[in-house]
Amino acid sequence: MNLIVSKLKEVLYSVIPITVIVLILNFTLTPLDTPLIIRFFIGSLAIIIGLSIFLVGVDIGITPIGNVMGSKMAKSNKILIVIIAGLVLGFVISIAEPDLHILAAQVEMVTSGLIGKGLILVIVSIGIAIMLALGLARIVYNIPLYKILSVLYGFILILALFSSPEFLAISFDASGATTGALTVPFILALAMGVSTLKKDSKSSEKDSFGLVAIASSGAIIAVMVMSIISRMDKISGSLDINTNSSDLIIAPFIEKIPTISKEIFIALLPIVLIFLIFQKVSFKLSKRSVKKVLFGILFTFVGLVIFLVGVNAGFMDLGTALGYKIASLDNKAYVIIVGFALGFVTILAEPAVHVLTQQIEDVTSGYVKRNIVMITLSVGVGIAVGLSMLRIVIPEIKLWHYLLPGYIISIAMTYFVPKLFVGIAFDSGGVASGPMTATFILAFAQGAAEAIEGANVLVDGFGMIAMVAMTPIIALQVLGFIFKIKSKKGGIESDIG
Repeated sequence: MNLIVSKLKEVLYSVIPITVIVLILNFTLTPLDTPLIIRFFIGSLAIIIGLSIFLVGVDIGITPIGNVMGSKMAKSNKILIVIIAGLVLGFVISIAEPDLHILAAQVEMVTSGLIGKGLILVIVSIGIAIMLALGLARIVYNIPLYKILSVLYGFILILALFSSPEFLAISFDASGATTGALTVPFILALAMGVSTLKKDSKSSEKDSFGLVAIASSGAIIAVMVMSIISRMDKISGSLDINTNSSDLIIAPFIEKIPTISKEIFIALLPIVLIFLIFQKVSFKLSKRSVKKVLFGILFTFVGLVIFLVGVNAGFMDLGTALGYKIASLDNKAYVIIVGFALGFVTILAEPAVHVLTQQIEDVTSGYVKRNIVMITLSVGVGIAVGLSMLRIVIPEIKLWHYLLPGYIISIAMTYFVPKLFVGIAFDSGGVASGPMTATFILAFAQGAAEAIEGANVLVDGFGMIAMVAMTPIIALQVLGFIFKIKSKKGGIESDIG
């Protein structure tokens, strides 16, 4: 019960800031239709309840499976088992990720079904699976993270030259969306398990970071390769903006339940089957432990269904309508200012960011204070969303104008920053682009893109998650430099490499 209450508090802090901003805008700049506002509040409530139940389920069901899998892989001491397990687990855990489901549904809707939701889910999950296996092999063979990231992002930049602008935005967004509330705890648990193969505790600590970063690069590569092979360029996208919605309030929620329940059941079924097979063959957990894990998976299912119903039927409609209305105002500065505010409060309230900032303070023995990290991330992500809105207002600014220099700086910094910070920084990109970014702010950006003349919803409406995911990489590596300078004075630099 205490676990549910603590998760409820975490999620409540995530949703309240956006709700307050919506209410302020509704009574000032952009009055919205009453049924739309009511559906938004019902959707918000569903998100709070659903995400809380889901996070409890992840804690008692999904994460323990990751821990047991990781430790069994470590005990086997066989690289082939590690790679095969990485491939299978990477695929099944990614295809169940709620943030990825939201993004894939948005892509399908904007392209009028030309790029199907199922296609995005499968392609991205294959990319995650391959890179997760590579990341686990890196830990076993002790290959430095910065070298792997240099090669991967070098390859991504080459692929970007041949990818269409539409797929460039979707591919980087997919990277941010895959590292969500389900995938990250599971991958971190696997990394911790496999890194225990190391005899050296310092290298083991460093290797427990960075796996999320390697895995998420698989999403970018997979979508870009799909774009090049299929030659699906010059796709146009549009949105049906519901600024004056119908009087239906409850019906949209009820309509979504059967479809979403079926999708989540199919997505979670492989995880249950893999667990039960391994329990029979290898795990040999107690009956009580097995019941607890299965109960956790049931919580995960129920929470996911409630969360996604709330998102699809109430939350995103208002985000899209709000973006459209604000971007339709004569003064385009409003959409940039509101974008910055949404980015600032979203990251400030993201539960996973609180975990990350505490982790950084612990690892650096209090040298880098969590409040400094939090403010740095909030300002950084606010700027990232603001810049995304500027790109929509001025369509001549392309996504690669931001991402190319951003990732070149990010990779260049890995050669100079303490190596522990490289893993933390790249992992934090996924942490920053959480449920609120993938839902409300993505919908807001697409609504704005639909309103601006000359903007393409598919090219300009996507890419925002990519910006949010990139900012913490630079921000935290800058903090790594600060720590390096401080630690030289204190003579403790050798502890973190």
